[in-house]
Amino acid sequence: MENQKSSIKQIALNYGVIWGLLSIVLSVIAYVTNNYIDRPMWLTIAGLAIMIGIIVYGLKAFKFDNEGFLSVSEALKAGLAISVIAGIIGTLYNLLFVTVIEPEFINQTLEFTRETIITDNPDMNQEQLDMTMGITEKMMTPLVMSAMGIIFTLFLGFITSLIAGLIMKVNRPEH
Repeated sequence: MENQKSSIKQIALNYGVIWGLLSIVLSVIAYVTNNYIDRPMWLTIAGLAIMIGIIVYGLKAFKFDNEGFLSVSEALKAGLAISVIAGIIGTLYNLLFVTVIEPEFINQTLEFTRETIITDNPDMNQEQLDMTMGITEKMMTPLVMSAMGIIFTLFLGFITSLIAGLIMKVNRPEH
């Protein structure tokens, strides 16, 4: 069992760091191409493909390290551990981004959101707009954005690990 724990830790560290670094590369591409506020669908799809690919390859590596066996619970543990590492790396980068690289990001995003709401809801009155923007402003603090980023990463990691674990599971024979 100790071998499994160290294997999960090593897999989580290796694949979590890869996922985190690839996410940063994708964010830099979004920034350089000026797609960091209104993210196009291709960026979202690329991010999901990276996540799914990294978790699946991480689970394959874990399964290989464990004589070809993988239970759903092991898949969940390994996948969530990978997600935690990637989530921490992504959160640290995002904090660096909103505080150092693009300190106007939150204000730009709030202005973009305001314009989008007005365009999509022309019948919305000023009171409704102010209430909606007030809630949005509370959600756009670095602390809330960090917490939501980690929660979202863990949620998607859980779903991906569960599905991949169900597909890839091979239980150890009972003696």
